[in-house]
Amino acid sequence: MATQTARHSTSLPISVSARRLVRHGLQRLNLIVVYALLLSGSAFFLFPLVWMVGTSLKTVEEVGRSQLHLLPETPQWENYDKLFHEEAFFRAYTNSIFIVTLVLIGTVISVSLVAFSFSRLEWKGRDVVFALMMSTLMLPYQATLVPQYVMFHKIGWIRTFNPITLPGFFAGGAALIFLLRQFMLSLPRELDEAAMIDGANPLQVWWYVIMPLSRPAVATISVFLFVGQWNNLMMPLIYLQKPALYTMPVYVAQKLNLQEVPLPWQDVMAASVTFVIPVLIVFLFTQRYFIKGISTTGIKG
Repeated sequence: MATQTARHSTSLPISVSARRLVRHGLQRLNLIVVYALLLSGSAFFLFPLVWMVGTSLKTVEEVGRSQLHLLPETPQWENYDKLFHEEAFFRAYTNSIFIVTLVLIGTVISVSLVAFSFSRLEWKGRDVVFALMMSTLMLPYQATLVPQYVMFHKIGWIRTFNPITLPGFFAGGAALIFLLRQFMLSLPRELDEAAMIDGANPLQVWWYVIMPLSRPAVATISVFLFVGQWNNLMMPLIYLQKPALYTMPVYVAQKLNLQEVPLPWQDVMAASVTFVIPVLIVFLFTQRYFIKGISTTGIKG
C-alpha cells in the first residue's frame, strides 16, 4: 500500500508538468503561426511599394524586361534628380499641399461644429435634420457632379481652387459628421454643465472642452480627409483646367505620355514614390490617435 501511494504521488507531479509543457508548447506554436501569418500579410501588402521603389531606380531597358526583378542592378538616382529639376513637379506638389491644408482646416472646423450641435446641444428639429443629413449618404456622387459644375461655372469658379477648397468650410461630408458626433456622444454631459456654470458659452465649450477630448476622432477624420484629398484626381481634372493649377495626381497621370515609346515607367514610379511619402508620414504620426478613434467611435448612439 505504501509503495502504491508513493508511485501515485510521484506520477501526479509528472503528469501535471507534462500538461504544462504541452500547453506551453501549443501556445508557442499558436504564436509562431500568428506571426507567420502577419509576416506573410505584411509581405503581400508591401510588395507593391517595394516594386514601385525598385522600378523608380531602374533604367528604361530594365523596366522593359519580361522577367520580374524587384530591385535594379544599379540604382539610377538620376531619375529623381531629373524629377526634382522639373518646375511642373514643384508646382504640382505646392498646389496639392495648399489644397489639402485648406480642405483640412475648413472641413475639420465646420464638421466638428455641426457634430457638436447634433450631439451636445438641444434644439427643435435636431433629430429630423440629422436624419435628413444622413439620407444624403444614399445620393450617388455622380448625381450631383453636373449640377455642381453648372453652379460653379455660373459664379466663375472654374479654373480656380475655389470649387475644391471652399466647400470644405461648409461641413461637407455626412459620414465625417456622423463619426465625430458618435464620439462626442460618448463624452460625459457633466463636462458641458461644469463649463457653463463657470460662464462658458457653447462655442467655448466646443473649443476648450469637447475638441481637446475629441482628438482621436478628429485625427481619424483628418487622415480620411488627407488621403482622400491628396489622391483626388477627378475634381482637379474637372475644375482646374489649367496646367499651373494642377495637383500631384494630375501630374503623375500626365507622366503616362502615351505618345512616348517605351512608356517612361521609371519616371512615373519616381513621381509616385514622392507622392506616397506624405501619406506615410501622416499615418505614422497619427496612427495612435487613428486606431483609438476607430475603436471608440460609435459606442453610443
